[in-house]
Amino acid sequence: MTITFDDRDIAGHAPSAAVLDLRKRYADDIGVRPVAADVTTADMLLDGIPAIDVRTPGVRDDGVLLWVHGGAYVAGFARAAVGLAGGIARGARIRAASVEYRLAPEHPFPAPLDDVLTAYRALLHEGVPVDRIAFGGESAGGGLVLSALVALRDAGEPLPAAAVVLSPWTDLSLSGGSIATKASADPVLSEAALRPDALDYLAGCDARDPRISTAFADLTGLPPLAVHVGSHEVLLDDAVRLAARAAEADVQVELTVYPREHHGFEHGEMADASSRGSLHAAGEFLRRQLDR
Repeated sequence: MTITFDDRDIAGHAPSAAVLDLRKRYADDIGVRPVAADVTTADMLLDGIPAIDVRTPGVRDDGVLLWVHGGAYVAGFARAAVGLAGGIARGARIRAASVEYRLAPEHPFPAPLDDVLTAYRALLHEGVPVDRIAFGGESAGGGLVLSALVALRDAGEPLPAAAVVLSPWTDLSLSGGSIATKASADPVLSEAALRPDALDYLAGCDARDPRISTAFADLTGLPPLAVHVGSHEVLLDDAVRLAARAAEADVQVELTVYPREHHGFEHGEMADASSRGSLHAAGEFLRRQLDR
């Protein structure tokens, strides 16, 4: 799919060599990892936002998992998340839509968030019942999911039925203790890699702005959340603090910490349709919420 965007957002700047290298790694590795053989995809548009329709056998058409891919806000693409979205949607028994949002530094905050919100509103406009829509995302995509929920609540708009986030990046100030304490255990992420990506997305905004870093947001009124993270992740504290803030705000939340797992461990489950790991558990959580 050829993807072009307009200039609605604040003008960004050209990506660094490190960002270009990360995008290449997504294209050459993460984006081409095998998924379950029965997953089917099709290109789609949600009010002009490119997305990929993801289906597995037996899912219902009346529900949608709106999936937001990871990539530290500067990399990744919708097709790279097909395996994650499909694995969770399978358990939820609904189809998924993996969103192709704009990336920093060319398109910093709020452009990626605006694209996620536009895609969600398009689903509502198409007639998908709000109580049959769930949000989901991994890493930076998890952060965007939570930012979208906070934005919708603040605007008084209808909220989806539930959300699931895998290893969400919820604190772009990188103040969580696990950034340091898990540095030697996580081979995927590091403070040195994350800090410039955060600056690219922030484009001068405060890293503790609750619209961006939901580790500092009031989460009152959000729908039920499932939060998954590995115990060997530098983002462990981002997930744990998020769950604690949700609980303090009387939000139903299920936090699952997978021992000795590092960032992105769920990618190992994508090709196995019978897996009963993190993706299956997340899907079951969504199914319970959607069927209430």
